[in-house]
Amino acid sequence: MTQPILNVENLKIAYWGNSQEKKWAVDEVSFTLSPGEKLGLVGESGCGKSTIGRALMRLLPETSVIEGEILYQNQSLLSLSGLALRQFRGEVVGLVFQDPMTRLNPLMTIGDHCIETLKAHQGNLSRRQAQEKAIYTLEKVKIPPNRWGQYPHEFSGGMRQRVAIALALLLSPKLIIADEPTTSLDVTVAAEILQELTRLCSEEQMGLLLISHDLAMIGEYCDRIAVMYQGQIVETGLVNDIFLHPQHNYTQSLLKAALHLQVTETGLEIQQPTTKETSTQITYPLLKVQDLKQHYTLEGSFFEQWVTQEKKFIKAVDGVSFELYPGETLGLVGESGCGKSTLSRTILQLIRPTSGLIQFQNEQLNTLTVEKMRLKRRMIQMIFQDPHACLNPLMTIGESIADPLLIHHLVKTPEAAKKEVIEMLKKVGLTPPEDYYNRYPKELSGGQQQRVAIARALITKPQLVICDEPVSMLDASIQSQVLELMLDLKKQLKLTYLFITHDLWVARYFCDRIAVMNSGKIVEIGQTEDIFNYPQDPYTQKLLKAAPLIRSQLN
Repeated sequence: MTQPILNVENLKIAYWGNSQEKKWAVDEVSFTLSPGEKLGLVGESGCGKSTIGRALMRLLPETSVIEGEILYQNQSLLSLSGLALRQFRGEVVGLVFQDPMTRLNPLMTIGDHCIETLKAHQGNLSRRQAQEKAIYTLEKVKIPPNRWGQYPHEFSGGMRQRVAIALALLLSPKLIIADEPTTSLDVTVAAEILQELTRLCSEEQMGLLLISHDLAMIGEYCDRIAVMYQGQIVETGLVNDIFLHPQHNYTQSLLKAALHLQVTETGLEIQQPTTKETSTQITYPLLKVQDLKQHYTLEGSFFEQWVTQEKKFIKAVDGVSFELYPGETLGLVGESGCGKSTLSRTILQLIRPTSGLIQFQNEQLNTLTVEKMRLKRRMIQMIFQDPHACLNPLMTIGESIADPLLIHHLVKTPEAAKKEVIEMLKKVGLTPPEDYYNRYPKELSGGQQQRVAIARALITKPQLVICDEPVSMLDASIQSQVLELMLDLKKQLKLTYLFITHDLWVARYFCDRIAVMNSGKIVEIGQTEDIFNYPQDPYTQKLLKAAPLIRSQLN
């Protein structure tokens, strides 16, 4: 029998709080990982998954309290320090974070990141050798060589995550700890990267600890599952055993929530666009986008510009046209870097389009002045992917939600603002609202933070809400709750959604129509069930084939 490469024995981790009392974020956790094995660690946000990943890399704050043992090939990791610890990180264990910007320096190019990592551990490599090895690794995760000289801010969220994965693979470690590595990636790229990781595990006997809230993904790419709840592993076993015969109540609830989203035979009632209704009702689109283009210039070196005498462009959005009708939910799906988020920012006029038409309520947005567009944004609001990033940590929940009311002069007094905030907190299910009003974002779970972000977007009573991956960072049970909330609010407040996601099953569950985007263009658009049952474009067919499905794993 193969000896485990990693042993975690009775691990307990606590963070010191203001009360100076130990609160065990991880409580008596034990598991093993063998060479070539793939272990999935699943559980809700805040259950301790990421804490374990950081403990294995010795990245926890110095004030943390750690009890128990972490052994790599029978050597205690808790005793490593100095050079031995630096060599261990990268050469033995590679870590892929959930947020790639915690790994990337905004002042360094992607190429410099790779060179720095290689030279720090393999100083005998020449710069040319290091560059060749780095480009080879980047190409594995679909980063072309012409992006070598660009900075992190010039990449989409998904592209940055691919870079972070490449950096973890550069030194060919024996163990990869991947903490939500595909949260911001579309299904095709996620499948390609996970297939590459699992292939490396098999060929090079590299262990993989995959931390995720995506049960379908864990089921498809892992050998075993460990289910975490409130700091403890409540159930562990082979993937098929856990999926077919879950023993713990929490595991059962996770599977139920994940299966609920992956509707196949029946789903939500699909609403028809209002163009099909009687003439007494609105028959024109709320939002009309026509031949919209957003091109960026790639600035080469002075020598390259002088020699070629021509500019190179990235066509982030390239001739996109669609209509969105009142009361409708249009899903926009596609791979990371295909232009989905750029399209949403262009609609909001946060960036001006290269060309094309954006019409909202029969008014052309791209002809409005900055001041008039600022007023118009009251009617077009946005829900972002990461609620923690869009909430000011120094403002209370009440202040954050009231802020748009004051910016747009929708209330005259702070008392009136508080009254509206209290009502909105009730609507988004944060009750009793008085308890949440004076809290700060750090005191809320991920799901609660997203409810606050939704409340902040809806407080101005918008007509159109652009949702950019609003549930991708949440586990299945919280995803289901937030989506149900958004559907209820849509009915109550007569909202229209443009719903951007890379999760096809969420799109199927939530959207009336779906537009599939690839390389800056919409390649297919239609009713949700038509897209899923009768996909016409080869790219749509590829997306559907790549999407992991729990139902197929249970058959």
